[in-house]
Amino acid sequence: MAQLLVRDIETSVVRKLRSSAAAQGVSVEEAHRRLLRSALFGNNPGPKRNFIEYLRSIPLGEDVEFPRTDDLPRLVEL
Repeated sequence: MAQLLVRDIETSVVRKLRSSAAAQGVSVEEAHRRLLRSALFGNNPGPKRNFIEYLRSIPLGEDVEFPRTDDLPRLVEL
C-alpha cells in the first residue's frame, strides 16, 4: 500500500483529528484514512469495512424488517 506524509498541519486540525479518532475508538491513522475515504468517495461503506462495523450498522429494535429472497431454499444434489 502507498503511504502519504502530510506536513505543516495546523495544531487545531491535529487536535480535532485526535479527538475524532478517540471518539471512534480507532487510531489517528485510521481516522485519517476514514476521513480521506469519506471526502473522496462519500460516506458509503466500502469493501474494506470490517465485520464489527457491519454488525454495529444493523438497526436495533423489534420493528426492523429484513428482506427475504423468494428463491430459497434450492434443491442440492449430493
